[in-house]
Formats: sequence, structure tokens, C-alpha cells
Amino acid sequence: MAQQSNQMALGTRAHNFALLDTVSDQIVTLQDVASTKATVIMFICNHCPYVQHILPELVQLAGKYKRMGVSFVAINANDVASNPQDGPQQMKDLAKELRFPFPYLYDQTQQVARTYHAECTPEFFVYNGSLRLAYHGQFDSSRPKNDTPVTGHDLSQALDALLAGQPVRGEQQPGIGCGIKWRALSHA
Repeated sequence: MAQQSNQMALGTRAHNFALLDTVSDQIVTLQDVASTKATVIMFICNHCPYVQHILPELVQLAGKYKRMGVSFVAINANDVASNPQDGPQQMKDLAKELRFPFPYLYDQTQQVARTYHAECTPEFFVYNGSLRLAYHGQFDSSRPKNDTPVTGHDLSQALDALLAGQPVRGEQQPGIGCGIKWRALSHA
């Protein structure tokens, strides 16, 4: 069943993180990836059909906007005990296969996803040059079975506005996809 992202207050400051980049095997922080133009923090994973549906276009879009000074980072917070295909090695393999132009970070404790109130994959958080939330929501209206072409329209529109020094206009549609696979909380 599809999960929808929570509404977030625009202007909220980005939360710091320090997570393993599965490709470089280095710890990456928010400061390492923050851009003075725009920073896109996206929650994705390997197995979700909603992510798989947009991934080729997302990689292309990220490459295009990266050349304009926009920074991208992907975070996977899924519990690998229940979803082994979302493990660090599988993340690295996917990132190399598709040539991700962004780090693919592993949120092993799921604390970063909880801090961001992320709910689904894919889910996009776009921050302005001051690391204030300017857009939160979907990549575009395409879904695996709705015959709408994958364009990245909503994300592109938000980035174009920020690059032009304008506020993001229009209603922001929530992200829709697979719910993040939360680890069962143990009770001591």
C-alpha cells in the first residue's frame, strides 16, 4: 500500500547528519553536501517500485542541476533485517550501476529519517542556500501504473525557482511511495 509524506512547515532548518556513503565508504555530513544555491535531501531505497520507476530520470535530473550548483544527497533508512536488498553493499552496487551523481547514505539507526519526519520513498526535501526548507514533496505525478511520463516536473520547478532567487510557487504535492521500513522498537 502506498504511503504519503507528512506535511512540513516551509522555512524549517535542515537537520545535521553524519552517515556512511556506501560508495566512497566515507562519513558524509550535511555541511559536506550543502550548497549555497539549493540542497536536495531525498529518501530513497533499492527495492521500492516507486523509486525504481523514477530512478533513471532522477539520476539525469540530478546530474543536470548539479552542474548548476545544486547539491543532492540520497539517504536509505530501511531496516535491512526485513529488506536485505536495501543493505549497504546493494546500495553501493545500485549507485555504481546507475552512476549516481550524488552520495547514497545509509541511515543504519534510522535516526536521521526520524529527525526529518520522512515517511516514504521517494520523498524529497529541498533547502535554499540558508538550509531552510523551500520544497517538500513529490518528484512528479508519475507512478508505476498511471501512464504519466516521468519528468521530475515538481522537483525541477522548485529548483528553477530557487536558482532564479524566487520562492517556490504553487501547491506542493506530498511524496507518495513505499513506507520506510522501520525497525521494530525493542522494549527493555
